[in-house]
Amino acid sequence: MERWKGHARHCPAPRSSLSPRDCAVLLALREAEGRRLRPSVLASRIGWQRSRLSHHLRRMERRGLVRRAECAADSRGAEVMLTTEGAEAFKRASLPHLRAVRELFVSPLTRDQPAAAEQLATTLRTGLESSRGA
Repeated sequence: MERWKGHARHCPAPRSSLSPRDCAVLLALREAEGRRLRPSVLASRIGWQRSRLSHHLRRMERRGLVRRAECAADSRGAEVMLTTEGAEAFKRASLPHLRAVRELFVSPLTRDQPAAAEQLATTLRTGLESSRGA
């Protein structure tokens, strides 16, 4: 368990210029349709208050990781967009983390264990979904 915690503390990679907070923002934008989100939606997805996000986005903008643009659907609003530089920085920071995940959680498994883990996860997800509907 301590080894896993040690790897988690080193994500992003120790030599990366990205903080864990930067990674949270960049991941949410990377997974968003069009790699852009309204600030209120972004704040909700990463569990931050809008004022905290606003200050952090300003710092990320200065570093070229994100930019703000007029909202395509509502010209009165703005959206936060992942820049090419931000996407590349996130990819560079993520690779060591992905290698660690593979080393710790995939490589030790036998050939049959990933399918068993998927079956277990599906069963648990189904149980959670049915308990929400009850």
